Amino acid sequence: MGTWAVDAFGNDDACDWTYELEKVNDLSLVEAALDVVLNSGEEGVESSEATEAIAAIEVIARLQGNWGKRSAYSERLDQWVENNKIQPSTDLVQKANLAIACILSDNSELNELWQETEDYEDWLASITDLKNRVNNSINS
Repeated sequence: MGTWAVDAFGNDDACDWTYELEKVNDLSLVEAALDVVLNSGEEGVESSEATEAIAAIEVIARLQGNWGKRSAYSERLDQWVENNKIQPSTDLVQKANLAIACILSDNSELNELWQETEDYEDWLASITDLKNRVNNSINS
């Protein structure tokens, strides 16, 4: 995996996904990334799909005012969020939660890959933080 950090943007797939996000001005790409994970079925969630969904969930959290770690890697996404003041629907937040559950399941390649590293607990903490930020809307 082209990964250098446990946060949402510490991998190539999430950073590449943000280039696609720049091309839209709605949440269609966010929802599509979540749907891929939610529709993965018995074959399980692929690592690249999971990392894109995590980036999409970051969009939801940040649009709600719950900013995570900002870095050079999150810069495109951060700029998109600042330029697109969209309030995520309750349904989209629910999809984000379901996607997180899929990403943390035994049927997730990303979860399996992280389990093989010494940084697994840090990655879990990062995902837990993201889940908390998605569920704690400060704009409501």
